[in-house]
Amino acid sequence: MAKRVAVVGAGVSGLASIKCCLEEGLEPTCFERSDDLGGLWRFTEHVEEGRASLYKSVVSNSSKEMSCYSDFPFPEDYPNFVPNSLFLEYLKLYAKRFDLLKCIQFKTKVCSVTKRPDFASSGQWEVVTLHEGKQNSAIFDAVMVCTGFLTNPHLPLDSFPGINKFKGQYFHSRQYKHPDIFKDKQVLVVGMGNSGTDIAVEASHLAKKVFLSTTGGAWVISRVFDSGYPWDMVFMTRFQNMFRNFLPTPIVSWLIAKKMNSWFNHENYGVIPEDRTQLREPVLNDELPGRIITGKVLIKPSIKEVKENSVVFNNTPKEEPIDIIVFATGYTFAFPFLDDSVVKVEDGQASLYKYIFPAHLPKPTLAVIGLIKPLGSMIPTGETQARWVVQVLKGATPLPSSSVMMAEVNERRKNKHSGFGLCYCKALQSDYVTYIDDLLTSINAKPDLWSMLLTDPRLALSIFFGPCSPYQFRLTGPGKWEGARKAILAQWDRTLKVTKTRVIQESPSLVESLLKLFSFLALLVAVFLIFL
Repeated sequence: MAKRVAVVGAGVSGLASIKCCLEEGLEPTCFERSDDLGGLWRFTEHVEEGRASLYKSVVSNSSKEMSCYSDFPFPEDYPNFVPNSLFLEYLKLYAKRFDLLKCIQFKTKVCSVTKRPDFASSGQWEVVTLHEGKQNSAIFDAVMVCTGFLTNPHLPLDSFPGINKFKGQYFHSRQYKHPDIFKDKQVLVVGMGNSGTDIAVEASHLAKKVFLSTTGGAWVISRVFDSGYPWDMVFMTRFQNMFRNFLPTPIVSWLIAKKMNSWFNHENYGVIPEDRTQLREPVLNDELPGRIITGKVLIKPSIKEVKENSVVFNNTPKEEPIDIIVFATGYTFAFPFLDDSVVKVEDGQASLYKYIFPAHLPKPTLAVIGLIKPLGSMIPTGETQARWVVQVLKGATPLPSSSVMMAEVNERRKNKHSGFGLCYCKALQSDYVTYIDDLLTSINAKPDLWSMLLTDPRLALSIFFGPCSPYQFRLTGPGKWEGARKAILAQWDRTLKVTKTRVIQESPSLVESLLKLFSFLALLVAVFLIFL
């Protein structure tokens, strides 16, 4: 059994990994190259090498009930979507609550992680670190890599003819911090992901003119969803996930399009996705349609040519004067401290079983945490991965043979789609609920809805029809949390508590009471039919 574990990175996944190790009696040592925890969520005025960077105004795209650690809810007075400063405070509260700081060595860069000569029998690793100019080496029984995938900016300048002649300013979105630089400028943002859209909207409040260039378009949704509830608490339920996966993909794509267009017609605003079959991460932005309809943001196609002081877009002969270009063109990832023989990155993905373990290693003692893009929050995803990994390291959960793991990895690389449900065909994409359940099943922590329906029907209904919140993952199995049931049943109360700051007393009408009664009866009938 592995005992000493090296954890690389003290971001959201690194903190979860430390805690999971401590829970199961392992001895974690975390190496963090910066001077504080938080990873992506720690804002700094300057970009730090090897660490994800964010801009001052970043707010979480997942609501607090859906993006917390599974046994540590956000404070009740936090807003439903959390600004980065509060998110960092939450991570510090988590570290303090579970006494994680004692395991973290700050200002310590991991230089290399290499197999020991007797790796085939021991599974051990030599970890070389650098702290204040001094190099150190230590032997560990296992390594958990928690460095994320938002550190290496992808800046394909060769794809933009004439960029070398451009006399204005251009930079990758990783460098962006504040909108002041856009004041009275003509700004072009290239790339319509979450960062690109955020930056374009922010710039539009100060800039003279803002263009947002997109090749493939995107579905844009608001954090405020049906009846004003957080989008993910409505969209991410076990019932809806099962329903979507039961339907043929063309029907699901049609339903998604219909739902997305219920806010505004994406085609009329020039942002409709060209490929509506393969799922692309939706853009979460509450302001974009308002900025477009008021002429503050102009949607443009891809760039044909960059000139000294202007840009020509495809299918539009007119030159548009530009002062600043922001390339929100995404990221690549790498593990500079690992040899390619351990983890090799090709075509935006690595040969990792369940997105975690290198399938070819004779000993499963190195795990990558958080290298996945689920349609859900990264905190519970990374935490669940860490819980599973720790059980593997303890020897409580065996892995299949290398040949079986490689076969699964190779099958995933083919990007074949079943023809049902949402199409997750791009690198690192995964169905959130299905993936989490798969890992939970391996450690006997998946909630058993069938037996629960008999013993605790209220909880079973909340789990199946309500938000697939992380507390569900702590109802049973290793690391079971006694407060999980209460947290699930009270999640809507906590959600509304921070919005109903002006409470109006209203006496329910007879019609409303009858409607509620009929709705409840209809729900019971639906449950009965589903579980027949």
